[in-house]
Amino acid sequence: MKRISVIVVGIGLALVLAACSDKREVASVGVDWTGNDIAIDAVADPEVSGVVCHLAYFNRSFIDRLQQGNWFEDPSYSALDCSAMGPITIGDISLSSGGEEIFREGRSLIWKSLRVSRIYDAQNNAIIYLAHAREIQQGSGKMSLSVVPLNGADVSWTDGPPQPATN
Repeated sequence: MKRISVIVVGIGLALVLAACSDKREVASVGVDWTGNDIAIDAVADPEVSGVVCHLAYFNRSFIDRLQQGNWFEDPSYSALDCSAMGPITIGDISLSSGGEEIFREGRSLIWKSLRVSRIYDAQNNAIIYLAHAREIQQGSGKMSLSVVPLNGADVSWTDGPPQPATN
C-alpha cells in the first residue's frame, strides 16, 4: 500500500510540474524516442525594446537521466539568434566591454547555468548577444553569438546615444 502511495504522489508531482509551463517557450521539438527535446524560448531584452532573441537548448528526459546516471544536469549546448522586430528603443544599458547579463536559467542542481549577455559594440554601432554556459567548477567554451546592427535601423536611446570616447 505504501509503495502505491509513493507512486501516486510521484505521478501527481510530475503532472503539477508539467502544468507549470514556461510562457517564454515558443516550441519544443522531440529528438528521440526517450523524450529528449530541444526547447526554443523567446527571450526579451529588458532594456532594449524591439529586439527579441530566440534561444534553443537541450532538455534531457527522465528516461535519458536514468540511462546516463546523471540526474541533476542538462547539457550546456545552446544556439542563439536575435533580431530587430520593429523600432528599437535602448534604455539604460551597460556600455562596458563586459556587457551585462539579461537572462539566466539553471542547467544543473547547483553548478551550471545557461546565460545570455548583452554587449554594446560602440565601434560598429551594434548590440552583441552571447549565450554561454557558466560553471562553478570548470569553464565552458560552449557558446553562441548573435549581432543586431543598429546602423540603418529605427533606433532611439532613452538617455541619448552614447558619446564617442575621447583620447
